[in-house]
Amino acid sequence: MIYVLAAIGALTIAVLMWKAFGPVSAGPERSGPRQAPIAPDDDPEFLRRLDEQQRKSRPSEDD
Repeated sequence: MIYVLAAIGALTIAVLMWKAFGPVSAGPERSGPRQAPIAPDDDPEFLRRLDEQQRKSRPSEDD
């Protein structure tokens, strides 16, 4: 019985040491603030490129 308790205690200490000194995870709390993705209709660059493409594809109305 004492060996089972010693094994559980050693395992507990090993897990705590691993969590304290083990590899650092790059979880959301450690990676810094997250920035939400921009929808295409809210992205000014996308809208500008779309407008330029439409102008190039449209026949000129000045003729």
